[in-house]
Amino acid sequence: MPESLPLNRAFLTRFAWLSLAAALLTIGLKAGAYWLTGSIGLLSDALESLVNLAGAVMALAMLTVAARPADEEHAYGHGKAEYFSSGVEGTLILIAAASIAFAAGQRLLFPRPIEQVGLGLVVSVAASLINLGVALILKQAGRRYQSITLEANAHHLLTDVWTSVGVILGVGAVALTGWQPLDPIIALLVALNIVWAGIRIVRQSVSGLMDAALPDNEQELIRQVLAPYIATGLEYHALRTRQAGARRFVSLHILVPGHWTVQQGHQVVEQIEADIRAVLANVTVFTHLEPLNDPVSWADLNLDREKKQPDE
Repeated sequence: MPESLPLNRAFLTRFAWLSLAAALLTIGLKAGAYWLTGSIGLLSDALESLVNLAGAVMALAMLTVAARPADEEHAYGHGKAEYFSSGVEGTLILIAAASIAFAAGQRLLFPRPIEQVGLGLVVSVAASLINLGVALILKQAGRRYQSITLEANAHHLLTDVWTSVGVILGVGAVALTGWQPLDPIIALLVALNIVWAGIRIVRQSVSGLMDAALPDNEQELIRQVLAPYIATGLEYHALRTRQAGARRFVSLHILVPGHWTVQQGHQVVEQIEADIRAVLANVTVFTHLEPLNDPVSWADLNLDREKKQPDE
């Protein structure tokens, strides 16, 4: 039996507050590391933490909206608000990547020696460990509560961690070799890595806003539920699925013998809906009952049914 998620998801904002606090702390630490060393790589790391802060603020706002109950103007709830948060965060990541690339280009043209490497790296490592801990917490919460906002925030923080690892290694290599261009080159590689993360998050957000179907494995679970009913002579078609935040929606037409009573048909579709809810958590199921022997039942396979002519 899949785990059902709490109807009131307002408690998820506490994770956004955690992300926000971590962003403020790491910005201070990484900015301090840049001030101590003058490393453009560490500056790129600090700039990405500014994106973390903006993403955390957006996550807090959208999780608050998504937690609102359904109302007359939003009968299907507010869950899609989470896609706006992850979309904005992905866009901010791309902006940060452009800023880092510009700063790295300037440093390639106008080299500057790195100073106080040891102390700067210690500060940067501390900031990275904070991000790693928060990212793991957000990732677990995002998967458990099926929150794309928390998952996007976690992936961004993990990207930040790997970015920091690269920058730390780069700054250390500069200190050992004395080759100053290595610092901005590492920063450019960081920018490329961030671009990939931003594009992936934006694509995931757009997919949700475009009402993409449920994953293949979840659609297969639905078909497995329906298989025993098909074996008894019933049919189904027009199976459509989508997801809005943590909420899933499934609609389909169930075809039963035309001589059945309304009560018989109602009992079958109620059982089918219950069986689907048993294999998919947080799903709303819509069924439409039709007679097997009526040709009109097979004329509504498309999303938009053809309009009847006046003489029909």
